[in-house]
Amino acid sequence: MTPQEMENRIVRYGDLQPCKTAFIDAHTPGSDQKENFTIIGGGVSESPDQHVHITIPHGFNIGAAGQPPKCRNSLHNHRTAEVFFVLSGRWRFFWGQHGDAGEVILEEGDIFNIPTNIFRGFENVGTDYGMIMAILGGNDAGGGVIWAPHVIEDARDHGLILGENGKLYDSKKGEGLSAGVNPMPLLTEAELAKVDTPSPMQVVGGYVRRYLDMLALTQSGKACKVIGERGIIRDKPGFEVDLVTRACATEAMHQHDRPSVLMPVKGHWRVNWEGGSATLAPGDTMSVPENLMHNALPAMSGQAALYHVVATDDAAGPTWKG
Repeated sequence: MTPQEMENRIVRYGDLQPCKTAFIDAHTPGSDQKENFTIIGGGVSESPDQHVHITIPHGFNIGAAGQPPKCRNSLHNHRTAEVFFVLSGRWRFFWGQHGDAGEVILEEGDIFNIPTNIFRGFENVGTDYGMIMAILGGNDAGGGVIWAPHVIEDARDHGLILGENGKLYDSKKGEGLSAGVNPMPLLTEAELAKVDTPSPMQVVGGYVRRYLDMLALTQSGKACKVIGERGIIRDKPGFEVDLVTRACATEAMHQHDRPSVLMPVKGHWRVNWEGGSATLAPGDTMSVPENLMHNALPAMSGQAALYHVVATDDAAGPTWKG
C-alpha cells in the first residue's frame, strides 16, 4: 500500500471536523458549546451536519467529544458498548437517570468502559478545552442514543425536537416535524425501571482503569490487554483494546484479519508497513487495513503510549458478565 493510500486512512487531530449540532442538547445551556467528531463509521449523530472522516466498516465506531471547561454532555444510554479514553483535560463522568448515582474523575490516558444499559454523561472539569476519544460497539453503533426523559424535555424548551425517526428538528430555524413523524416518546416508568443503576464501587472497580497503572503493567514487555475476554476489564463488547507503550513496542511485523485502529495518547509513533511509513501524534487516528504487515514504534524519546483497537467475533451487545 502506497504512503498516499495510507494517508487517506489517517485522520489528523488538526484536521478533525466538528459538529456542534450533533445531538438533542445542542441548544441546552451547559451543553451548547460541545463539539462532536465522527472519525470512523457512521456514529450516532442525530444531525445530517455530522462529517464522517472514514466510512470503511471496522466492526466498531471511533468518535470524539471536545468541550470547553464546565461544558457537559447530557445523560443518555446506548444499546452497545461505549468506551472513552481521555486525550486531554480532566473529565467527570456521572451516571444514573438524574446523574446522581455515582461519578468518577478521569485524567489523560485513563479509560472507561461504560456498562451498557445505564444513563451516563460527562463534563469537562479541567481549566482548558479538553478532548475524549470514544469507541462505540457495532458498525451501526447500536441504532442511536436513548435520552433520559428530562433531556428531551429540556431540549424542547430550547427549540430542538427529536423525531421518532431519530432526526432533530430545530424550531429556531423554522423546522417542524416531517409529515407522519411523531416526537420521540419519553421512556415510560416501566421502561425506566429496567435501566440499571450500578453503585460507584461496581462501576469504578469494574470498568475504570488508570493510565499509570496500565503503564506499569507494560513494563513486563507485553502490551496491556485492557478490554477483552482476558483483559484487565473482562468484557466482550465486539472489540478488544490494548495499550502499547515504549516498554512493550516491538519491531516484529504483524497483521490482523480485519481492520485495526491505532490511537496515540502519549508521544509520537512511527508506523511502518510494506510500502512506507507514517508518523502519528496524540489525537491522530490511523486505520490499518486487514492483512497488512506493519509495526508501530516510538518515533522520539520520552513517554510513548497508544491504544490499539480491533474487532472480535463477539456480538456488539450488552456488557459481558461471564
